[in-house]
Amino acid sequence: MEEALSSKFYITTPIYYVNDIPHIGHAYTTIIVDALARFHRLLGQEVFFLTGTDEHGQKIEQAAAKKGKNPKEYVDEISKRFKDIWESFGISYDKFIRTTDSYHIQTAQKAFLKMYQRGDIYKGEYEGNYCISCEAFFTKSQLIEGGRCPDCKKETTLVKEESYFFKLSAYQERLLEFYKQHSDFIFPKSRYNEVIRFIEDGLEDLSITRTSFDWGVKLPSEIANKDSKKHIMYVWLDALINYLSALGYENESDDKMEFWPVNYHIVGKDILRFHAIYWLAFLMSLELPLPRHIAAHGWWTKDGAKMSKSVGNVVNPQEIVNAYGLDCFRYFILREVSFGQDGDFSQKALIERINADLSNDLGNLLNRLLGMSAKYFNNHLRVDIQAFKAHYKEELESIHKILMGLELLMQEVQIHRYLEELWKIFALANGMIAKKEPWRLVKEDKMQEVAELLVFIANLLIKAAFCLSPCMPKTAKEILDVFNIPLESKHYLEFIKNNQIISEMVLMPIMALFPKIETPLLEEKQIKTQHFITKEEFSKIEIKVGTILGAEIMPKSEKLLKLQVDLGEERERQIIAGIKSYYTTQELIGKQVCVLANLKPAKLMGELSEGMILAVSDDDGLSLIQPQAIKKNGSQIS
Repeated sequence: MEEALSSKFYITTPIYYVNDIPHIGHAYTTIIVDALARFHRLLGQEVFFLTGTDEHGQKIEQAAAKKGKNPKEYVDEISKRFKDIWESFGISYDKFIRTTDSYHIQTAQKAFLKMYQRGDIYKGEYEGNYCISCEAFFTKSQLIEGGRCPDCKKETTLVKEESYFFKLSAYQERLLEFYKQHSDFIFPKSRYNEVIRFIEDGLEDLSITRTSFDWGVKLPSEIANKDSKKHIMYVWLDALINYLSALGYENESDDKMEFWPVNYHIVGKDILRFHAIYWLAFLMSLELPLPRHIAAHGWWTKDGAKMSKSVGNVVNPQEIVNAYGLDCFRYFILREVSFGQDGDFSQKALIERINADLSNDLGNLLNRLLGMSAKYFNNHLRVDIQAFKAHYKEELESIHKILMGLELLMQEVQIHRYLEELWKIFALANGMIAKKEPWRLVKEDKMQEVAELLVFIANLLIKAAFCLSPCMPKTAKEILDVFNIPLESKHYLEFIKNNQIISEMVLMPIMALFPKIETPLLEEKQIKTQHFITKEEFSKIEIKVGTILGAEIMPKSEKLLKLQVDLGEERERQIIAGIKSYYTTQELIGKQVCVLANLKPAKLMGELSEGMILAVSDDDGLSLIQPQAIKKNGSQIS
């Protein structure tokens, strides 16, 4: 796939859902987009790079309530964390959008009205299984065992409510025809068939409003009469519209619609369907040009295991960058895994990449050039250009061929292959040093041959640095500083496109780029292991059903509540529980819970606690364990 170069280039990350702090998956997506944006700036294009946060929905409303905050306070806090980490990572975005921004809300309402007036939106009643975690509905045939979500495997909720619907079914044939004509629309191509199968299975009209919660974009005033004021937009409709609102579509912000259609939406594989089907249908309804490409990457695991806060193996990208450096982290996640495949993060793999690829292949090559240039030529290299080109004709042609193939790999989002090909240049240079043995040439007083070899390595490093810069911008600049060449588009075109060669240069020494790493720089978190107990040990545990009769806030504590629990005994038990962040005192009264009843009493903040309330927690928070039906207080769980 080779496309004509336009003067404008528009690329996006998804807008990240603000239900948690940024993790390695967010960093991976954002760094991919940053690399692509930097590459297209090198080509001389005017780039618009969009990222931001998705801030509406039931899950956000619930998370805020558990934190004792209103939704806006909560999303302000989490959105800032995303913006702060991208700025600390030097991410070169042009706009950071939030779905709570007034101009975005204006666009979402105008787009909804346009689709409504076109006849693509109608009011009806919806009944279906809704996954709060994924903010998505599923048919019964799509659910997995136990009525759970096929994507996140969590329980779904049967929802029945009045809803506005988008006529997705009306676009089924048009979508299939589009994909038939654009088989290279999705990267990697293996995902293409997945989308086609989903469409061919039959598209149902999409419920696009909710009435069961309030935190979302209200319907436009032209529609929101007394019967519809309770409706808010479905989070995915609201979210996808951001790609237009950021450009000023139907709002009062700066008009940048000349960047539309977008060149690349970069997304995780779990949200491909929303972008490849729903988003395209919305755009068809709005009569706007469709995106040029959607690229879906895989997920990251940690040491072969799925990341989970409860297990304690979530990779914090800021910690990795603080320990190993930003460019090392960028190189690892871009190089380690084929785009579209799942990747596994471990310090061992990261250190191996740093030592082998960065320290040995690249860093050592630059060190050898600087060392020999200083020792033999006082950092001033000069050769006859014609003789040099003649002597290194074959090698220069090989390098140019590699460099000319890189643009296509970047266009197809094969950044791992891009880096793999680029490293062939460093291998060629290191191989030439081994072959020419410059230390031997010096002894034989063949200084011109040594100078030609060093000029060859220097030109190779200059060219490679420009191509490396989208992936490792700091490293590339440090390499080019050695030769006093600015990292600018015009010089990229000179050295890469026009194949310029420098025959005379003065080198500026720098510190070694990538010192070897002998031991991990971060202490590994201990992963929880399973501990087995005997039946005899289990028989000693008394878990009983009880009813909460009273609940008070513990003064000076952010987590603790003081509960009075009826366990069918002569008196109520007082139990101190760390659930203040998840439950209010009012909603606990009358709730039946499971209590570890024979736990040794203990004092917490001066109050006696006579047992333990059982609860379960995961990435979405904490829930009390309760019997499915009302049971007699004191009933023992066995």
